[in-house]
Amino acid sequence: MRWSQLFIPTARQTPQGVEAASHKLLLRGGYIRPLGSGVYSLLPLAVRVRQKIIAIIKEEMDAVSGQEFLLPSLCPAEIFEQSGRLEGMGEIMFRLRDRKRQDLVLGVTHEEIFTTIAARDLSSYRQLPQIWYQFQTKFRDEPRPRGGLLRVREFTMKDSYSFDRDEEGMRRSYEAHRLAYEKIFKRCCLEVVVAEADSGIMGGAMSAEFLCPLSAGEDLIVRCPACGYAANREKAESAVSATDEDGESLEDDTDEDVTRFATAGIKTIKQLAEFEGGAPAHRQIKTLLMRAGASSVVVLLRGDHELNPVALSAFLGVDLEEVEPLEEGAIRAIMGAGPGSLGAVRDSAAGLSCLEILADRALQGRRRMQTGANADGFHLRGVSVERDIDVSAFGSFRLVQDGDPCAGCSGSPLSLEKAVEVGHIFQLGKRYSEALGAAVVDESGARQAVFMGSYGIGVERLMACVIESHHDDKGVRWPLALAPFAVLVTPVNSGEADIAGAAETIYRQLRDAGLQVLLDDRDERAGVKFNDGDLTGIPVRVTVGSKIRNGEIEIFSRQTGESRGARLDRVLDDVREVLAGCS
Repeated sequence: MRWSQLFIPTARQTPQGVEAASHKLLLRGGYIRPLGSGVYSLLPLAVRVRQKIIAIIKEEMDAVSGQEFLLPSLCPAEIFEQSGRLEGMGEIMFRLRDRKRQDLVLGVTHEEIFTTIAARDLSSYRQLPQIWYQFQTKFRDEPRPRGGLLRVREFTMKDSYSFDRDEEGMRRSYEAHRLAYEKIFKRCCLEVVVAEADSGIMGGAMSAEFLCPLSAGEDLIVRCPACGYAANREKAESAVSATDEDGESLEDDTDEDVTRFATAGIKTIKQLAEFEGGAPAHRQIKTLLMRAGASSVVVLLRGDHELNPVALSAFLGVDLEEVEPLEEGAIRAIMGAGPGSLGAVRDSAAGLSCLEILADRALQGRRRMQTGANADGFHLRGVSVERDIDVSAFGSFRLVQDGDPCAGCSGSPLSLEKAVEVGHIFQLGKRYSEALGAAVVDESGARQAVFMGSYGIGVERLMACVIESHHDDKGVRWPLALAPFAVLVTPVNSGEADIAGAAETIYRQLRDAGLQVLLDDRDERAGVKFNDGDLTGIPVRVTVGSKIRNGEIEIFSRQTGESRGARLDRVLDDVREVLAGCS
């Protein structure tokens, strides 16, 4: 391919408001162009990279006996209604109505559609197991698209689905996908951490995310360097320290009488900590009134902790979308005071007796705590959690913080890192098969719902994450497996016949040898060509200049930044040698 014939609209400047490195370089390198909020056109270079990612994924999916499908993006809404996800998806799902007034949706994910096929055409246990996959456009009405291809409203997903006769088979399919995913990301030169995750709207008993640690990420991964524990922060748990934040043993803490004291104008944890006679945040009880489905609950946390809504929804067995704070009017009707003065001490509010009180484990055994008195402008000190509060249950309801002790080993401090989710796998069980009638007849003649798994990889997001992991201040540094071209032939002073002729000869020789080669045949200055070559990230550059008259050329590795001289008569061997050193 010749640069002059290829559409590569490189740019020197980055548009305002663009922050993620991958977003900047995809725009400047002529890979993508924005069409609307969270909607991008992929230009020829990006399409070539995308095709290579898809080829790698396809090879690994075929290796686990996957069969490729292509299902519609436009789906009848009634199928999602049968599974219970039409409402559960909320506003993230694009909805429309055709001329016959039939309700339709644009596919966010395809569990329902694949399950419908299984329900129609799988009838016997002898047909199982099955692994089906596709590469299909997905649509999500993201409220805040950001980061270029990192969070968009239209994207390509490889989604696959396993169908097994029993739970053991489902676990085998799940493990096969886990191993396949590890191979895929390794082949894409992407470091990932496999982390426990919440299943969210997908459902199922178990799921794992493949998270790429990146500063551009919106997820937070909790990791233990000692034992290797890893989980998404929404799923992570930590141990409770045996000492408080002052270094004193909780066992040595003593009881004291509960006393009420005036705190006019004090409405936050921070204000109470700074108030004369107030307590530091870890000595305060944060009282939250939450709506959980059709009920309301009180949730108690330490003042320096944050609520984990995912953990709370899982504990209560309600969808995450059904967990939200009560409005101030409802809080006052129950507690007799507004937010900032709330507490759960026995008999401090008439409405407490009707509510379930859940307390985070970090409050278990705590004494000499401060909390609201359920009267505006007043708090209580000397509160002993288990003596003075009728706790219905203790559980893990807080978000893990950096430095919390690990629950899986000797209490080594946990660390929090930003990350991007590039893959997610789920053990779905029978959720969709029972709802949509996907069942097979077993050996005894009984019909049994199949066990399913669901597995996804975002193709363009993976592309962006590779750039986030492989770039410098000059541009992208593509791994060889994903680069749009392996070699860039760059003649300097291409107007001179001998230089242009030698570049053409090298280009044809490398191309005929099966290498993917781009010839920069533009009539541009050397600096422009070198800058564009660095920006687009092609792994190896062969520079043809005035030394060609002595039979000499230069070979440059974009990955290492090293140049070496070479002879024209052995250019193919030298290029192959440099390529062999590329990851």
